[in-house]
Amino acid sequence: MFKKLSAILVLLMVASMLLGACKKAAPTEADCADADVLCVGLVTDVGEIDDKSFNQSAWEGVKQAETELGALVNYVETKDAKDYLANIALFADKKYDIIITVGFAMTDATIEAAGMYPDIKFIGIDQYQGTAIPNLAGVLFAEDKAGFMAGALAAMMTKTGTIAGVFGTDLVPPVVAFKEGYEAGALYINPDINIISTFHPGGLDVAFTDPEWGATTAKQAIDNGADVVFGAGGKTGNGALIEVAGNAGLYCIGVDSDQWETVPEAHSCLISSAMKLITPSVFAIISGFEADGSFPAGNYLGPVGLASFHDFDSAIPQTVKDQLTAIDAGLKDGTISTGYGQ
Repeated sequence: MFKKLSAILVLLMVASMLLGACKKAAPTEADCADADVLCVGLVTDVGEIDDKSFNQSAWEGVKQAETELGALVNYVETKDAKDYLANIALFADKKYDIIITVGFAMTDATIEAAGMYPDIKFIGIDQYQGTAIPNLAGVLFAEDKAGFMAGALAAMMTKTGTIAGVFGTDLVPPVVAFKEGYEAGALYINPDINIISTFHPGGLDVAFTDPEWGATTAKQAIDNGADVVFGAGGKTGNGALIEVAGNAGLYCIGVDSDQWETVPEAHSCLISSAMKLITPSVFAIISGFEADGSFPAGNYLGPVGLASFHDFDSAIPQTVKDQLTAIDAGLKDGTISTGYGQ
């Protein structure tokens, strides 16, 4: 009996060892040179990865590649603009397959890195490519159209006839596009509407990470009669949303992602968000490359749109919903123009 039990134990141990040997170990950075391991790195601008908006949306696309494609993923937060290339090199020198850089300010560094590392694919969010580079995709969005929809919604929901926008720096073209689209959309609905629009006065190093300024600026707009506020500027814009949420009966509109999911503090006012669909755009490029090696060099236009109304769905009149649907169709077929860039 004892010999039989011993034999069974030995067999179980051998089986366990064989199963352990067959189980694939999780990849590490040392495996990034292996053609069978997909490695994706993300480098932020001076904004932070958990901004609940722009950078976080890009990171969610990368995380989706980890979950659905088994990719090894990592990120680096840039603290100083002079470190752009050095931070990119942290991934490039380890043979990552794809490196994503987030933000208009990183355009030049990304182009330079793409030339230095021709075997690595680069994705630059909000980075226009004047000349196509084979291993670089600049992901762009029609922020003016998303802003137009947000402005139209704001103009149809205001009771005071005054709306506001709290924005990051005007040094970044997509932010300017959001602002001009927002104003054009509001004026499309009501040519006499009063719009209070304010850019952050600081540079790229602070304009998107200043929720205190965002809150103060939103409060000033509210004190001047604004009852709908669009916050478009990373953590700065988030500060504006949260400030509005502290005032009963007012509405706010988020930006970049569906901020209902990322800024719960604003649930009491957040009727929608002007979305740049960064997450699915990033994942689509990564998954296409993983599937067959395809890569959209040059400029890649990602989709935009308004987020769900969530808990405010019943508070949005059907006439407003119908008009937004018509405006969206007009923006897509060209019968409605935002006027941006003209």
